[in-house]
Amino acid sequence: MDKDQLTDKIIGYAIEVHKNLGPGLLESVYEECLHYELLNNGLFVERQKSIPLIYKSKKLESNLVIDLLVENSVIIELKSVEILKPVHEAQLISYLKLSGIHTGLLINFNVKYLIDGVKRRVV
Repeated sequence: MDKDQLTDKIIGYAIEVHKNLGPGLLESVYEECLHYELLNNGLFVERQKSIPLIYKSKKLESNLVIDLLVENSVIIELKSVEILKPVHEAQLISYLKLSGIHTGLLINFNVKYLIDGVKRRVV
């Protein structure tokens, strides 16, 4: 499956979670439920995936923590905020650049219609 198909599937599962839970809950609740949906539908998913922080060719003690990594090829950064801000998108883009993964989804569950809270980024 190509990355467009994979991101479409992920968005579909996120919509399913949103339909069942609605807006207004903590990010961790949506993360757990989306993790369940993705696994239950046969996708390989890592939750709270730690990746090393490399700075000037040196591995530092700190790690980056990705909310969900799907099929080792799509980073999902989840939010439950009133409004997505540029810093949220910058966070996803930084994770993409620093991890070497090229495709990411920023999903804000605190919206009336989930599709209004989804941003797809490719770097």
